[in-house]
Amino acid sequence: MSEFRREHDFLGEMEIPNEVYYGIQTTRALDNFHITGLPISREPLFIKAFGYVKKAAAMANRDCGVLSPEIAEAICKACDKLIAGDYLDQFVTDMIQGGAGTSVNMNVNEVVANLALEILGHKKGEYQFVHPNNHVNFSQSTNDAYPTAFRIALYWKIDNFVKSLEALQESFAAKGEEFKNVLKMGRTQLQDAVPMTLGGEFHGFSTTIKEDIQRLNEAKMLICEINMGATAIGTSINAPEGYPPKVTEHLRELTGIPVVLAEDLIEATCDTGAYVQVSGVLKRSAIKISKICNDLRLLSSGPRAGINEINLPRMQPGSSIMPGKVNPVIPEVVNQTAYYTIGADMTITMAAEAGQLQLNVMEPVIAYSLFNSLTFMENACYTLKNKCVDGITANEEICANMVMNSVGIITALNPILGYEESASIAKEALATGKSIHDITVTERRRITQEKWEEIFSIENLIHPKFINS
Repeated sequence: MSEFRREHDFLGEMEIPNEVYYGIQTTRALDNFHITGLPISREPLFIKAFGYVKKAAAMANRDCGVLSPEIAEAICKACDKLIAGDYLDQFVTDMIQGGAGTSVNMNVNEVVANLALEILGHKKGEYQFVHPNNHVNFSQSTNDAYPTAFRIALYWKIDNFVKSLEALQESFAAKGEEFKNVLKMGRTQLQDAVPMTLGGEFHGFSTTIKEDIQRLNEAKMLICEINMGATAIGTSINAPEGYPPKVTEHLRELTGIPVVLAEDLIEATCDTGAYVQVSGVLKRSAIKISKICNDLRLLSSGPRAGINEINLPRMQPGSSIMPGKVNPVIPEVVNQTAYYTIGADMTITMAAEAGQLQLNVMEPVIAYSLFNSLTFMENACYTLKNKCVDGITANEEICANMVMNSVGIITALNPILGYEESASIAKEALATGKSIHDITVTERRRITQEKWEEIFSIENLIHPKFINS
């Protein structure tokens, strides 16, 4: 038995190793695109999504009477193998490539065709029985099959990221409850502001993440609009009557994703606005999580020469030269992941803008960027939760002392003393180092000790009520 089979396309012939399920066009792509070094199999959800797209197409073509039931069934069985996660090693084209994803689409077409051939009892490459273009790609173009598979995979990837956000949000909420009675000083512009609780601060982290979960779920619905049946540019050339709604219905039933057929297939084939929206929401989430990490680093700074209101879990020695130093490595790595995501959003922005006329050929780099950002941010959220937030503890005494030694507590006396006198007391405290209590109660006798204790009780500082006399 020969170790190779000969395949041809309109550019010529090539020898293809017999053991592989891909064919000549995939082999050309392997020769042409050496960019990331990462094959499309690195995104198994993308391959799974393609399995659903090709299966739905075969079913719709069968329903329309343009594909024999025997070939349609073989293609469906081959696609089921992709959906199950088999043969991932056969998807070898680079994640970033020219051709608007044609090489990816043909990689899938060739693998499915050769699997179908074996199912029917034929050899790989005997395309007269099941052809990558004539049968597997029937009623399709790369320009509708690729973006549809991309959107299905993106839907799943967003779901996975949302789950990681929900886990992180719940972790911050739990810390908010744990720290609800820990009094601390709030700060604006890195200066003392007014008292609050550490629980309130962590609850705020939880709330801001919860908002992003809502925004992501909203953005996710935008990618449910697909252009299957548009074929090359949206005119549905070479697709039989009734094919677009049929293939969309099959996809909806197979995947459980509420996909809908775009009303204007020409517009849908060249539009990448949904990716820009998803990327923008993802960037928003990355920025907010990074800001939280900045806060965690500040609040844990020191421990003896910084704020030191909280303790982060000690994960590893922090220096090759300074004994005893421990760094906030988990917030730091999440910060860096966020920076990557923010940069990827610019790539997506430029790629979306680069579309020309009836197609945007830059979709592979959009897919690469979104897939990477969602994967990295998902990993970052779980890392932040498991390696950092769950193990945070509070330095309650340090927090309380900072409140009572702060000049910022003078704000609570504004309703009684007025802004001018309160400012005068604050100025004196800053200049002399005296406490607000000593100047207000002992020296100026502006309020009684009893009133001071009422205003600055733990309960009133945590849940302030208006006191003006």
